[in-house]
Amino acid sequence: MSDSWAVDVEDVSKNFGDVKALDGVTLRVRQGEIYGLLGPNGSGKTTLIRMFVGLVAPNAGTVTVLGQRMPNVAMLSHVGYMTQAAALYPGLSVEENVRFFAAINGTEGGVKVALEFVKLYDRRDSVVSTLSGGMRQRCSLACALVHKPQLLLLDEPTVGVDPQLRVELWDGFKEMADAGTTIIVSSHVMDEAERCQRLGLILFGKLLTEGSPDEIRARAGKTTLEEAFLSLSQSRA
Repeated sequence: MSDSWAVDVEDVSKNFGDVKALDGVTLRVRQGEIYGLLGPNGSGKTTLIRMFVGLVAPNAGTVTVLGQRMPNVAMLSHVGYMTQAAALYPGLSVEENVRFFAAINGTEGGVKVALEFVKLYDRRDSVVSTLSGGMRQRCSLACALVHKPQLLLLDEPTVGVDPQLRVELWDGFKEMADAGTTIIVSSHVMDEAERCQRLGLILFGKLLTEGSPDEIRARAGKTTLEEAFLSLSQSRA
């Protein structure tokens, strides 16, 4: 693997019984890049992300993360993963949840910074079960980034988050990437896709195309990403 690649996926396939979740996917993500995975529900995005953190092993092909073949338990402390459903302890406070995730990743610092990043420091003593869905999303994000991972995996990170905070979070993601953190994000929101440096469109477990937002629009001959992805999806269906 080139030193410039944080993630290297080579001809990966994954079956769950008779269902082919991924079918010969090859892609590479550069260090310090924000890479977006786009596609409808059931397209294979979450399965791919789970491979990056070592929770799912491929049936065929290879997944290499930060120079190490996955799955590899030793890589967990270098990767932050925010799932679609907030993986929190509802009976603990916001700060207690973040401290717990910091501890299991081998760090004690960064809790205040993480909570300030997601605008939850003032609610740090609130019990998670009393929070709104959007606040739980923000707490889950703080848990994923508290240990300052080299690779941050975000599966639909801004669901339920108000528009203004969503913009602020993406500004923060850009700052993290500029500082060297690699970010892979799945999203259905096209204005978020515009903020990714490169995008991959996945449909029926296959990578249909990838490139910058401008490259994908030009490839499809469309003026918007939504139109481009619809056109490319229909042409490959």
